[in-house]
Amino acid sequence: MQLQTALTAALEAAADPARAASMQAYLRNQFVFLGVAAPQRRLAANTWLARLQGVGSDVLLEQAQLLWQQPQREYQHVALDMLARYQRQLGTAHVPALLALARQRAWWDSVDGMAGVIGDVLQAELRRGGDAHAHMDDAMRHTDFWLRRIAMLHQLGWRANTDAGWLFDAALALAQEDEFFIRKAIGWALRDYARHAPEDVVAFTIAHRQRLSLLSRREALKHQPR
Repeated sequence: MQLQTALTAALEAAADPARAASMQAYLRNQFVFLGVAAPQRRLAANTWLARLQGVGSDVLLEQAQLLWQQPQREYQHVALDMLARYQRQLGTAHVPALLALARQRAWWDSVDGMAGVIGDVLQAELRRGGDAHAHMDDAMRHTDFWLRRIAMLHQLGWRANTDAGWLFDAALALAQEDEFFIRKAIGWALRDYARHAPEDVVAFTIAHRQRLSLLSRREALKHQPR
């Protein structure tokens, strides 16, 4: 609780009520904000985060849950900063807990942040020779579209480590969905992989242009020559 109190004091000292209004509007007024922009948030939380060095995964997840329960959105962002900073202390056994956390107070900002954390955990598993993608199978089929979005995005930034077959299969499996955030995720994931294998992404997108939505196709080919 002392750690939480120290963090609260630091964030409140950096709060800007004028900025809070625009931040709330950006997320469609679904959450309240203190009004702390990302650089100031990270600076304010740095001392608190440093004190968590060496704690176990159970403590990290407990702190993340406590932060997630706070009404101001900056606390969820600090939780994601914390999980990203100490992701080496997390493993595939913690993926279900991370997914469960992502479903709480879900919107694209927290979901995409969690996709990055989970992606780091799974890429580490891949380096150890494990089956990283097996931990996304249930998320791909989950009734909550936010978890399907995480599954679609978890390979962002993997470049040469990307399993192209898994990526393309996932894109086709979700292609029929009308949900904007799924269609956008498909395009984003393809566009990201195109930085490593542009010809493969262009060929895939063209071959399946009848199945992929216009939004997905446009996002996938956004940086490719016309």
